[in-house]
Amino acid sequence: MHEIKIYYEDTDAEGVVYYANYLRYFERARTEWLEEHGLNIRELLGRGILFIVARTEIDYRSPAELYDTIQVETTISEVSKASFWIDYVIIRKQDSKTIVTGRTKMACISRERKILRLPQDIVDKLS
Repeated sequence: MHEIKIYYEDTDAEGVVYYANYLRYFERARTEWLEEHGLNIRELLGRGILFIVARTEIDYRSPAELYDTIQVETTISEVSKASFWIDYVIIRKQDSKTIVTGRTKMACISRERKILRLPQDIVDKLS
């Protein structure tokens, strides 16, 4: 679980987290999850493997506000030949209220921007 404290820079004029920032929080949590499971982005780049966001779905349920601490729970829900889905649940730590739910479809591509089949070692770590 990835934890983030909400600062002024994250909010709009009313002290509520700006809606697009949740995608940044997804990105941070996704990177942490991959690292924790042995998938270092720099090492993957060295192998010519890149992950791109092919699709995003997000549902806003309740606002996070200035000085809240949020926790992003990250899970892999589907793995196919060349892509995988990551699901996210963002909760406010102070009261365990669900703030946002969402998911991203990550596609595997080469440096030449061609779709790549996920190597078996990566599939194993995602499963």
